[in-house]
Amino acid sequence: MRILLAEDEIALSDQIRRALAAEGHAVDVAADGIEAGHLGETEPYDLIVLDIGLPLRDGLSILKDWRGAGVATPVLILTARGSWSEKVDGLDAGADDYMTKPFHMAELAARVRVLLRRKAGFTSPVFERGDVSLDLRSGRVVRAGMIVDLTQQELAVLTYLAHNAGRMITRTELSEHIYSYDGDRDSNTIAVFVARLRKKLGSDLIVTSRGRGYMIDMPA
Repeated sequence: MRILLAEDEIALSDQIRRALAAEGHAVDVAADGIEAGHLGETEPYDLIVLDIGLPLRDGLSILKDWRGAGVATPVLILTARGSWSEKVDGLDAGADDYMTKPFHMAELAARVRVLLRRKAGFTSPVFERGDVSLDLRSGRVVRAGMIVDLTQQELAVLTYLAHNAGRMITRTELSEHIYSYDGDRDSNTIAVFVARLRKKLGSDLIVTSRGRGYMIDMPA
């Protein structure tokens, strides 16, 4: 999944980026409010982690503009302020969750997983189709009781398709959500990853529609 991290504290930003990347996410980093506002409105993110105290432009005004423009991407706000009223302001502006600095990276990663599951409408952290299961917390994939080893790219494709089960996803959309802004977005490689997934997880899991894309079917 692709995440925008808007945080100007260099050390903290790097810690968060590495923690999210370790979860298998593609992470774009914005160090000021102007860049964050632009990226959040023009790029297709699955989730945004937004610091309230950004330079050049504050996070709350950015969030209000996103929501006013119809950007529905889940937003987790970060704040160094302990005031309950500022947390309320953030939630009223359209945030989906908040964390007060300092915090543990494990908790941040867990809250990100919850927001992504909520966006997909999941009630369980384990996605299952037939004899295949994907644990969205650990990234562990099991088929017929056996753990399946996937590459980072294969897992990223599978995770995005799982979060969007029942919807046909084009190669372009997949490449936009598994690679960061400066990544090599070659949509042709998507077909290779899908072919590998079908070989490892069974040909029935991912439906391929020539010229349209790929989908994991919803159960009848």
